[in-house]
This record gives sequence, structure tokens and C-alpha cells, in this order.
Amino acid sequence: MIGLLLAIAIFNFVAFKTNKILTANQIVHIWMFTIAFQLNFDVFIEYKYHGYWYFGKEVDWSGTLPHLFLIPPVNMIFLNKFPYRTKKRKQIFFICLFVLFLLLYEVITLLPEPWGYFHYGWWKLWHAAIIDPILLLILLGYYKWIVRLEQKAVRKIT
Repeated sequence: MIGLLLAIAIFNFVAFKTNKILTANQIVHIWMFTIAFQLNFDVFIEYKYHGYWYFGKEVDWSGTLPHLFLIPPVNMIFLNKFPYRTKKRKQIFFICLFVLFLLLYEVITLLPEPWGYFHYGWWKLWHAAIIDPILLLILLGYYKWIVRLEQKAVRKIT
């Protein structure tokens, strides 16, 4: 639990302290999207198929902490640091580096308690290596959609 609480504090501090581009509206959208998307994914992988779990295999209150307060700020960091107006090659390189960061963090979460809180069933690190870039691209697409909707709303008002 110590590792999770420390990670929540660090990631939230970094996400909000380094935020240069996300508006409050975008932060709320990303936060809610992340929670909804992760919970939908975890209903199957975590709860139905027991691929992985937080703390214990059963549904418990401590397992809500990573869903609500850990992944959303990580997504904010990703979106703030993403090189939007650069060549695709640089964007792909950034995604690869971010996935490496996520995989390294996942390895740390597998440490024994009190530092670790994540456990594997049949899920392995290579599953995350395959799915993380896809999830980041979905997040990026969602963010770009929200930006377009905001721009459209502003044009409608003026």
C-alpha cells in the first residue's frame, strides 16, 4: 500500500504541476474517460478472467485507488508531454519510450507488499507491452476528439 500511495502522490503532483496544455474541462474528460475505460477493461481481464488483480482477487475498496487516482494522472502526463506537431517518427518514438516507462512501473508494482500491490494471474508483462501502445493511441484519439468538440463549441458561441 505504501508504494501505491507514494505513486498516487507523485503522479498527481507531476501531472498537475507540469500541466501546460490541458484545460480543466479536458482534465475532467480525460479523468472520467480513463476511469470508465479502465473499469470496463478490468471487469473482464481482472474480475472475470483473473488475468491480474490489485491487492487481492476479490473486489475491495483498496483496489479502487489505482482506478480512481493512479492511471488518470499518468494519462495527463502522457498527453502533456506528447510531441503533437512533430514528425510521426518522433511521435512513435515518444510512445515507445512512454510504454517502456509504463512497463518499468508495472514491474515495480509487482514487488512484495508494502511497496507492490499488483499481481499477475495469467497476464504477463508482454501482454502489457502489446496493449499499452494501443491504449495510448485510443487515449490520444479521445483527447483530439475532445479538443475538436471544444473548438466547435467555441465557434458556435461566437
